[in-house]
Amino acid sequence: MASSTTAARRRHAGAGAGEWAAVSAAGGARRVEAAGKHQLMRRTGLPARDLRALDPALSYPSSISGRDRAVVVNLDSVRAVITAAEVLVPAPRDPAVAPLVAELRARLAAPPPPPSPGVGGAGGKDAGQAPSGCGGKGALPFEFRALEVCLEFACKALEQETCTLEKEAYPALDELSSNVSTLNLERVRQIKMRLVAISGRVQKVRDELEHLLDDDADMAAMHLSEKLAYQNTADGRSSRLDVDNEQGEFDEERDGEVEEEGGTSEGGGYGNGTSAAAGFTPKIDELEILLESYFVQTDGTLNKLNTLREYVDDTEDYINIMLDEKQNQLLQMGIMLSTGTLVVSAGIAVTGVFGMNITIPLYTAATDGAFWQVTGGIVGATAAVYLVALLCYRRSGILQ
Repeated sequence: MASSTTAARRRHAGAGAGEWAAVSAAGGARRVEAAGKHQLMRRTGLPARDLRALDPALSYPSSISGRDRAVVVNLDSVRAVITAAEVLVPAPRDPAVAPLVAELRARLAAPPPPPSPGVGGAGGKDAGQAPSGCGGKGALPFEFRALEVCLEFACKALEQETCTLEKEAYPALDELSSNVSTLNLERVRQIKMRLVAISGRVQKVRDELEHLLDDDADMAAMHLSEKLAYQNTADGRSSRLDVDNEQGEFDEERDGEVEEEGGTSEGGGYGNGTSAAAGFTPKIDELEILLESYFVQTDGTLNKLNTLREYVDDTEDYINIMLDEKQNQLLQMGIMLSTGTLVVSAGIAVTGVFGMNITIPLYTAATDGAFWQVTGGIVGATAAVYLVALLCYRRSGILQ
């Protein structure tokens, strides 16, 4: 009973509680057992709503959000919190999350590639090379390297699902085109449901990347390392300014003014992260190149899905045309049968007339061969009327 209660509490605690994996810049990983929501909020500086967005039990749209001290990544099955020094991944024991943790460890532990000679401040030819303004080391900052791993993992997962769906869809659609059966229709129905689901997921990731590329402020907020260095520099300058003001000698009037300015400076020091972030304008070229590369990859995956959707629609149109043709054939056969029934009914009516109990000269005359003559005349007249009706149908276009 106690174990079930504990499990229920863990389920209701959401993404803010439970086990997290912390991957450092050196590639080392350690598990943070039973990390509470408030502990994570203090550790990353994130509000509670961002932590709720990482809960796999809740359905939140794909997003990449830059905050003061962290970047929240929620792309399809990839959920992580990236800071300037580590990456936090929830539920690392999940079989779907374990490959992401392993990829983060392998990629972050590897040394960054050396800068290419002659590469300027625009990021160079390679998206993995940073502008000269980012420390001059020619490599992406830690948060961008971690973000690249998350983007690559999400895009590859969607690409693999798309390729798997293509391998199953095209043969099934071709089989349905040649043999319309209940089994083939059910297979195509399931494939179309998967196609709609994957297309929606890829579209969400593409829209989020497009939104980031269109908003320079969001991209600037994701420069955690530069933002941290900028804030530390601003704090140092503010501290030196306070020391110089305290050591100076002023008169009483000037002293009062300095005290008033000192209060303003303290208020600015308290909100230094906000004021520093307001004046923080990093170069977003390297991040823009990184996002554009994965935007193009996601757009290519979406184009594959759109092509497959068009093929499904074409197959449905072809099946509908085939069904319409079968229906037309059945209607024509129904017209022929109805016409034949009408003509035979007319012959039966003539036969009924001859079967009436009345006296006519034919009954009193010699009957040698008369039965076959009358029967042949009725059958011949019926066939002639039927052929004339079919000819009229063909001339009028009712039958083909």
